[in-house]
Amino acid sequence: MRFPRPPFDSELAPIQAAFEPFGPITPEFVINHHARTDRALEAPHVAAAEAIGDRPLTYAEHTAPGLGLNDPPIALSIFTPNAASVSDKKQWPCILYAHGGGLIFLHRLVGLSQPLDWAVAAGAVLISVEYRRAPEHPQPAASDDCFAALKWVQASADVLGINAARILVAGQSAGSGLAAGLALRARDAGLNPSVHAQMLPCPMLDDRCNSISCAQFDDGVEPWDRTKNAAAWAIALGERAGARTRAGDTISSYWAPARAETLVGLPPAYIEAGSAEFCRDEAVEFASRLWSAGVSAELHVWAGGFHGFDEMAPDSWLGRRSIATKLEWVRRVLTE
Repeated sequence: MRFPRPPFDSELAPIQAAFEPFGPITPEFVINHHARTDRALEAPHVAAAEAIGDRPLTYAEHTAPGLGLNDPPIALSIFTPNAASVSDKKQWPCILYAHGGGLIFLHRLVGLSQPLDWAVAAGAVLISVEYRRAPEHPQPAASDDCFAALKWVQASADVLGINAARILVAGQSAGSGLAAGLALRARDAGLNPSVHAQMLPCPMLDDRCNSISCAQFDDGVEPWDRTKNAAAWAIALGERAGARTRAGDTISSYWAPARAETLVGLPPAYIEAGSAEFCRDEAVEFASRLWSAGVSAELHVWAGGFHGFDEMAPDSWLGRRSIATKLEWVRRVLTE
């Protein structure tokens, strides 16, 4: 069945129309993409300095041990408030961030403009995680790396000057899905303190890709449509991707949080999506399930927004509203 599409915002429509098609997304395509984009990681301090700009933050690289004995160490880029700007604080809140990219693209130093602004606004430490990506490392690699990073941050809180009870897990797109899965995993593991809050913009939550919004935004709708989304899930999960059952399947809710049996006991969440993107319905459903579970959740569906519009069109009217709303939520949840 075909469903008519809600329109793109009039200011965003020409931006969306100008996106260059890319793909098809295959393991070979992704590996070649890694070879090009990961060159920035050879000199991370350069990319980090460019990202920081004139923000009052200092930067350092750390590594956390992998979750399992055979797992490699995890690179972490850590951005800390300059002491002079937060001289009255003894322990900073923390933002543990997972980058976007469909579980297959990008790296920890991409897309940091908004998270860095959150860190400044909240007087928080931002930690961006270099989780392993598919196809070289299918799930559970990314999920395990994020969980290992969280455990390391909690164990190292005193050294880092972090308040372990004020850790916000956050992401963008696939990173939002990892953050939501991390909140579930922290709850199930009984971490104490557990995650304080979760920031989930345009979250990639459901590998089944069978919502109405997925059907509406397919067939080459850039920058990311159902076809690309399903291909990314298939690369990350293999033959398990897209199984229709929730209970008793082999796909962990830590990888695809829409599959979680219960959301009871999760921390407060901010969730947003555009009305004109594939993940709209899974974002709305996840927020609704959080409310049903007695969890505080703030949901924004931005009329006419495409996937990642706030990052790709930050100066648009809709982009500015989304950016300001997220920043204020982070500031409030970490400081009040």
